[in-house]
Amino acid sequence: MEFTLTTTHSREIETPAFAMLCFSGEPPAEQTAGGVLKEMFASGEFTGKANETAVVHRPVGMKAQRLLLVGCGERAKFTPAQMRTAGGVMARALQARSIQQAAVGLDGLTNQPEMLRALTEGLITGGFEPDQYKTEKKNGGKLLERVEISCIEITPEMEAALERARITGEAQNWTRALVNEPGNVLTPRLLAERARAMAEESGLECEILDEARMRQLGFRTLLGVAQGSAEPPVMIVLRYTPEQASSEDHLALVGKGVTFDTGGISIKPSDGMEKMKYDMAGAAAVLGAMRALARLKPPVKVTAFAPCVENMPGAKAQRPGDIVKTFQGKTVEVLNTDAEGRLILADALTYAAREGCTHLVDAATLTGAIAVALGHLYAGAFSNHEAWQQRVLEAAKSAGERIWPFPMDAEYSELLKSAFADLANIGGRWGGSISAAKFLEEFVEGKPWVHLDIAGVAWLEEAKPWMAKGPTGFPVRTLVELAAGWIRSA
Repeated sequence: MEFTLTTTHSREIETPAFAMLCFSGEPPAEQTAGGVLKEMFASGEFTGKANETAVVHRPVGMKAQRLLLVGCGERAKFTPAQMRTAGGVMARALQARSIQQAAVGLDGLTNQPEMLRALTEGLITGGFEPDQYKTEKKNGGKLLERVEISCIEITPEMEAALERARITGEAQNWTRALVNEPGNVLTPRLLAERARAMAEESGLECEILDEARMRQLGFRTLLGVAQGSAEPPVMIVLRYTPEQASSEDHLALVGKGVTFDTGGISIKPSDGMEKMKYDMAGAAAVLGAMRALARLKPPVKVTAFAPCVENMPGAKAQRPGDIVKTFQGKTVEVLNTDAEGRLILADALTYAAREGCTHLVDAATLTGAIAVALGHLYAGAFSNHEAWQQRVLEAAKSAGERIWPFPMDAEYSELLKSAFADLANIGGRWGGSISAAKFLEEFVEGKPWVHLDIAGVAWLEEAKPWMAKGPTGFPVRTLVELAAGWIRSA
């Protein structure tokens, strides 16, 4: 999607459609569009409530062919997060009418870079359609391609905000397209090929650890998950090194990459199993974040680690009751083979710590328990370091992604006791997302670490006015914000 900034007044912009933000309780001036808008407010046909839309054809006094009204709710409560949603609503409303070129007015928010950034990200993510395998595309395949944004003044800050939003939004959509690939297409090896191609295009260093190399290193828990599949596992490692780092800090982004999860011998119910192609959403997110960071060039070294496997119930599959030894050295009794994500992340987190990373963040569709606790609105955050967790939460707030912190008291580790090994891989029914996080904590080598359980937010079950059904790209924006706004560690 192409964007340009203009200071041309909205009345003078020649475009197939001009999108206008409208707030509830604030009918436009009587002369706007020949007074039609005021009449619509008065009749209740359009009220300005959030996500509401209406179209006026051939608006009087404007050179635009159509005027798209986008409701934003109460102005006093309008934030960049709501602006991002409004941008998505705009894109989807325009595409529903097969409009490929449009203009947008930012109302009284025109000189606020953070609002411009949110609007642009919303337009990009709202324009995404997960229909790459459909022969007949939605709206004939006509997507929004060019947007002109009307503002009072074009400043370097506005231009920088627009460029950053474009990079981040495109990275989020790249991630979503990757997550949307079916399991028969996107095997661990093909995911590695996609990562390598992206790294070459972006100027990142790429290393792919194959099965033989991981066996040599001792990634036994990762290999144990993969042994039931005919598809060999891989570990994707992408490295970004700044020309001039602000400190010796080294950020690790670790993402769970189960390209398809049957549950293994502890097989999942058939209902909904088709969605288990999205069990690599964490890996896709860290790869997508690296794609953006390669272009934004933050002053901190960043390395992404994506352990990628299939979890299948083959003849050689891991069994409940098996005991495996981790890369770190601890032994794990596998009570449930469907708790596989924590097993592959255990080796990856230890590897990241031993590679010299000073701060760790992992993203994983780890537990159904997180959706029970938070629904599909928030991801869960779990950490061994309060200050580091706060930095991640602040990045999420700035990026407009909702994350809620959970307790990590030492007593929760009692749930993971095993009579036969150092740890069990599950902790029972209660506090499932916390016990899973406590399991991961055992393998971070004491480094500041935050675990993001994204199982409830990485996939949208139903289409929304601002986003298509399917993968969301969460938490690409948070990871980008965290690294791009890096401050030296204490």
